Amino acid sequence: MTDVQARVQKAIDRLVETGQETGIQTAAYLHGFQIVDAWAGTADPGSGRRVDGDSLFHSFSTGKGVTATVVHVLAEQGLIDYDTPIAYYWPEFAARGKQNTTVRHALTHSVGVPQMPVDVTAEDLCDWDAMCTAVADREPLWEPGTATGYHAWTFGWILGETIRRATGRTISQVLREDIARPLGVADSLFFGVSEDAAPRLATLLEGNWETMLSTLPASWPFFRAIPNRDVWPTATLGNRPDYLRADIPAGGTMTARAAARMYAALIGEVDGVRLISPERLTQVSAVATEQSDRMFGHPVPKGLGYFLGLPEMGGHRTAFGMHGSGGSIAFADPEHGLAFALTHNRLTGGPDDVAAQTVADEIRAALGIARR
Repeated sequence: MTDVQARVQKAIDRLVETGQETGIQTAAYLHGFQIVDAWAGTADPGSGRRVDGDSLFHSFSTGKGVTATVVHVLAEQGLIDYDTPIAYYWPEFAARGKQNTTVRHALTHSVGVPQMPVDVTAEDLCDWDAMCTAVADREPLWEPGTATGYHAWTFGWILGETIRRATGRTISQVLREDIARPLGVADSLFFGVSEDAAPRLATLLEGNWETMLSTLPASWPFFRAIPNRDVWPTATLGNRPDYLRADIPAGGTMTARAAARMYAALIGEVDGVRLISPERLTQVSAVATEQSDRMFGHPVPKGLGYFLGLPEMGGHRTAFGMHGSGGSIAFADPEHGLAFALTHNRLTGGPDDVAAQTVADEIRAALGIARR
């Protein structure tokens, strides 16, 4: 066992022993080679099933990084162009003044339609056609491209339907055929989880996540955009079988191994597979906007589909990826050749959300990578 693997295993064992985590996985690659593959704890407290390296965790918006990666792989193939209006691929999206809205606007959360239908239900989330119709008919809250505001749910349908119209394939098909299968992770990286993979799902548990959400003011723009609590990203929603089976590419279900491997193949070659060119990597990981985000109320540096320089990324502004509600994360740090992912089932936020920062810091310390 290498020093970095041993240090990480000790760290996650401690997180489980102290009750800060229930079940957890983490993985890391350095310059295309896996250096960490660790797990600890319980995947399903009801049955006592333990976590292993193949356990699947629904990781909410960590999946947005997978969605963005699908877009970039298709752009690499010449099938999608960032600056082409979405309506070129999906004519109905031109409704209500969105005719000039581009794929780039969708990737940077600047379309102006973060808002969900007021009466949307968890069942509705699972109806692809109904949600795409509803999103296409949304009137933008701002002129597309002039501001940015996190599109928590609508990000997935906007890009997913654009992909379907451009390629004739669902986003899950593209993910499986063009990314997951070449990387050897077709059984470990999903939007809608396949029936044969479902027995490996970890059960999500409430830590302090829902409690933290309930303390935030009702006037918070995020809540105004998603007024129905039934579709907030909670353990209750994330354990629903219909939700987990559906293609909802604002989120994703994965192993830490698969997510880290995907990011490693974005920044370099992994067993002969490189997903995008170095030139495209520079483009997608550059700052596209660092305006104040209208949903969060503070600036969030964004690349094309990824957040940049999050604290868990060590403050490195060229690092890119996505975290998910409750504490999961996957990212790449191209400057240092590092790709990292952490998945878990105890959903936490605020002061209780320590796992990703703790483990990523442990890896950087072992590798001699300083925080910034």
